[in-house]
Amino acid sequence: MIRPHVKRAFKYRFYPTDAQAAELSRTFGCVRKVYNMALQARTEAWTLRQERVNYNATSAMLTGWKRTGELSYLSEVSSVPLQQALRHLQGAFANFWQKRAKYPTFKSRKKSRRSAEYTSSAFRFRDGRLTLAKMDQPLDIVWSRPLPQGAAPSTVTVSQDSAGRWFVALLCEDRPTMPAPVNPAVGIDAGITSLVTLSTGEKITNPRHQRKDRERLAKAQRELSRKAKGSNNRARARLKVAKVHARIADRRRDFLHKLTTRLVRENQTVVIEDLTVRNMLGNHTLARAISDASWTEMRSMLEYKAQWYGRDLVTIDRWFPSSKLCSACGVIAARMPLNVRAWECACGARHDRDVNAARNILAAGLAVTACGDGVRPQRSTPGGQSSAKQEVVPPQRTRAAAQSRG
Repeated sequence: MIRPHVKRAFKYRFYPTDAQAAELSRTFGCVRKVYNMALQARTEAWTLRQERVNYNATSAMLTGWKRTGELSYLSEVSSVPLQQALRHLQGAFANFWQKRAKYPTFKSRKKSRRSAEYTSSAFRFRDGRLTLAKMDQPLDIVWSRPLPQGAAPSTVTVSQDSAGRWFVALLCEDRPTMPAPVNPAVGIDAGITSLVTLSTGEKITNPRHQRKDRERLAKAQRELSRKAKGSNNRARARLKVAKVHARIADRRRDFLHKLTTRLVRENQTVVIEDLTVRNMLGNHTLARAISDASWTEMRSMLEYKAQWYGRDLVTIDRWFPSSKLCSACGVIAARMPLNVRAWECACGARHDRDVNAARNILAAGLAVTACGDGVRPQRSTPGGQSSAKQEVVPPQRTRAAAQSRG
């Protein structure tokens, strides 16, 4: 099936020369400086004079800053990344005013992401060779996958991660294609022992990438703690820690990409639960395992891939009792502790906890798409009856087989 054109970023690793690395490092510093100065100017204007400063006003300020002796070095780098930093600040304020984000914060030299964005007027892309403004040679890019045929990048974003690796992301128009789905719909229950359990009964084991590298990470962190602050040895030790973290993140992201692509490829409708991961991290016993599972990133991937390929993603309410609800008769058990991995309903049906939850999630999602029915459990306040039967089984009638926590 052919989909309409969408904007997609294709990210590649590259290896700059010493001159290119120095130029990009100067650009990163100037981008951070301009962003912070514009943020300070806009904050002071509102605090002192109740005046809103927009992008055009900060662009005029940038011109004045370049003419001063103290900030003349801003003219030594390409002006396009500096203008883009002001546009990003304008977007941050727009999100704040519309209550989608908190008030913008200052960029830190040590903690903030090092990046610079170039528009089409500040780079040249010909015959697979990318040359940025203020540079004489093209970047040495490792083309790990081809760009879409005939694609012309509209923007290029250069970044450097905490492990010292350089990346370039090319934003292109693409028309992604996807074969016809094998299944009409699937329900997904997220977990820890099994990262996802499908309504078909399939369980996909959680790779636990952080656990595999935990000893290596602990050793690197111990070595970092022994180094004197500000020393070159500490800088090298910090880089080792960052490389371990990067290895964990890369492997986790690769696994999630393959998993989400498969789910979107095989199913027309994907139904998931709206999990509040931030609140769940308050459980200090499971916080590390929940973070390593990265449910939020998986959901984000499912969202944009479903949009790209014309699939439907349905999210049901987090209060829906998917684990306690019998998928056979619709009866809800009174209690279902985490250590209960299998249970038997009064109707005689035996359930695997996760498979039963996935089937209930699928049924609730199909009810939403079919008739717009709600999936929030009915409470004391008046409201429509949920598509799930709200009957509670007495505790003595629920027989559970306790297994290991997962």
